[in-house]
Amino acid sequence: MKKMLNTYGLFGVLQLIIFKFRTKFVFANARIIRFPIRVRGRKLIKVGKGFTTGFNCRIDAYNVNDNKVVINIGNNVQINDYVHIGAVDSISIGDNVLIASKVFITDHNHGNYSGKNQDSPDSIPQERPIYSKGIIIEKNVWLGEFVSVLPGVTIGEGSIIGTMSVVNKSIPPFSIAVGSPAKVIKQFNHTQKKWIKI
Repeated sequence: MKKMLNTYGLFGVLQLIIFKFRTKFVFANARIIRFPIRVRGRKLIKVGKGFTTGFNCRIDAYNVNDNKVVINIGNNVQINDYVHIGAVDSISIGDNVLIASKVFITDHNHGNYSGKNQDSPDSIPQERPIYSKGIIIEKNVWLGEFVSVLPGVTIGEGSIIGTMSVVNKSIPPFSIAVGSPAKVIKQFNHTQKKWIKI
């Protein structure tokens, strides 16, 4: 208790106790939810044991066709302040994923801007049809601050996405990727037990 008081102060410890109590009413499996949090489509979201959030997170799940789970979060996942996750199709987040603050993950867009039947810029954005492609974030991934993960992407196991990166293409396992768009700059060599520049 002394360590917690030194870290958070008396007010902070009292706040954590209240958060812990309130957590069970939002996600029973979660370790701690820091409030405020906004959750829409609760029945379409599955959360594993040990889930932790920062302040002001937003998790939106929509599925107009049926009641299938569209956001599936594994065990011991930690998301920090101001993370926004939005899904209409499928977002799967593996075990032990760490997500820094202000990260945006979405599996959908308003409108289609490639291939056939593209939407016109003359149309009203909010009235354009929703197009979606599922996202998979495999276990042990770390997403840095301000990262955006866009539809149709898989981020491989053990990968690290650097701050302010935009992930619009899949990233292989055990990679470090940075930039907008994100590009792999290093991969972990299991034989040498170190990160190797690409």
